[in-house]
Amino acid sequence: MAKSTSVELDPAGASNQATARRETSKKERPISRRRASSLRGEPPGDTAPSMSTMYDRQQLEGFTNTTVTTPRATAEKPHRGRKRRKVKSFFKRWRSIAVRHTWLMPLLVCLVVVALYAIYPHPSNPISAALFLSYPLPRAKGDGPDVLVQYGKGKKDFAFVAFYTIFLSFTREFIMQRMLRPLSIRAGLKSRAKQARFMEQAYTAIYFAVLGPLGLYVMSRTPVWYFNTAGMLEGFPHKTHDAVFKTYYLTQAAYWAQQMIVLLMGLEKPRKDFKELVAHHIITLALIFASYRFHFTYMGLAVYVTMDVSDFFLATSKLLNYIEAPIVIPYFMIFLGAWAYLRHFINLRILASMIPLPLPFPDAVNTQIHNTIGFAGNLTSRGFGLASPVLQPITSVSASLFPETANLISRIPSLVMEWFNTPPTFQTIGPFDLNWETQQYKCWISQWIVFVMLLALQLVNLFWFFLILRILWRLVASWGEVVEDDRSDADDSVEGAEDRKDDLDIMRKEQGVIGELEKPALLVNGIPLPEGETGVEVQVANGEMR
Repeated sequence: MAKSTSVELDPAGASNQATARRETSKKERPISRRRASSLRGEPPGDTAPSMSTMYDRQQLEGFTNTTVTTPRATAEKPHRGRKRRKVKSFFKRWRSIAVRHTWLMPLLVCLVVVALYAIYPHPSNPISAALFLSYPLPRAKGDGPDVLVQYGKGKKDFAFVAFYTIFLSFTREFIMQRMLRPLSIRAGLKSRAKQARFMEQAYTAIYFAVLGPLGLYVMSRTPVWYFNTAGMLEGFPHKTHDAVFKTYYLTQAAYWAQQMIVLLMGLEKPRKDFKELVAHHIITLALIFASYRFHFTYMGLAVYVTMDVSDFFLATSKLLNYIEAPIVIPYFMIFLGAWAYLRHFINLRILASMIPLPLPFPDAVNTQIHNTIGFAGNLTSRGFGLASPVLQPITSVSASLFPETANLISRIPSLVMEWFNTPPTFQTIGPFDLNWETQQYKCWISQWIVFVMLLALQLVNLFWFFLILRILWRLVASWGEVVEDDRSDADDSVEGAEDRKDDLDIMRKEQGVIGELEKPALLVNGIPLPEGETGVEVQVANGEMR
């Protein structure tokens, strides 16, 4: 702000005196009109207006205190800062809209991609790889029209997964905000936290209600039906697939990639098992990529189905719990059975088909290890033989009561040695060798890698199964009065406090964006001054100009 200048004026003749001084100044020194600068505005550092434009030329009547802002020369071209300010204001407004409607940005990206393809709708268009399957193989001679077209694999599949990751982000946000939020309110959920959980689980249930049966249908068209561990390895390597199989597999990859984005961006409220959930998503994405790249897609298909169907029962069980449905307890028992069967029994069968694992040592070391294990088995058998006089009464009674069980117990050492010396299904079905040229990756290295990754996934599932069993125990101990998600953050009082905190955070976030948009600006002739510039105020009060 420029320093104020005080000048004594006669209230009645102030305007005439000022006009006379200006006319005298014009006669003494002519003023040349400044040409428009190529900078399209005044250089920074010299932005103060001239003193001759700091007040109106006509006499002001009927007031005692008036503030007049400094006008700019109308002939001057618009300042570059005005354009920047308009662009900045546009982006602020767009950010405000995008914060409230999170589905708009992925929708625009999808529309742009579709528009780019529509300009030249041909397979040679690079955008085609994002919308449609790539690498179709020509039909072999003699194949009839009933033979399905096979598709290979390649780098363009990443474009397909990336586009449908964005598309699933749009569908998730749109369905949750436009369809599921009103449904959650109608269901009587008042807090934002409960509405958010309802929407998350409802969207999950909708997705897996579609992809779960589709996965079973895809499985029925392959040798894997019904979770046949031998069929997972028949015809390896599985380098080509029909359109339905490949679309299903890559769509699932896009879904789990989108779920990882949801976790990283914090779109869902973290739970107590947040670290385990992140580990689960990382393991799942690693399994998807490795199975697709190294042609273990039949095994990946079986794992997909076990996860999808159990996730559907999990999501619907939570929904019934949120709305306090009367059938929540019977349905919880159905979910418990589906989880235990699919995520543990079936997946443990897949793990069992890969053991015993080959020893990753030189042949001489492996032979020594086998000899040591054989010696330990023989020593155990001799120990049972020496202890037979002591164990004879017990074994005789057990043999008379439970003959089959006693026979099985007596055969345990021999069964262990037989199992250890029998190669697993992973080795016996199909080639078992590493050959990069023929893309034959089923070997002892891949056996260890697949086993360790599936075991890690099984450990995470066992952690969640422990939490589910704890809910079951609480349900039984309370005689069916309590059914809670053991991963919830706290009780209702703490949840209510967190709801209020979330509401305040959302309000502050929205008001912060709107406040930037509605920030008052200094106007000169109806045009806001750039940031950092200010006019010089002229106040006329009681005949004194300040």
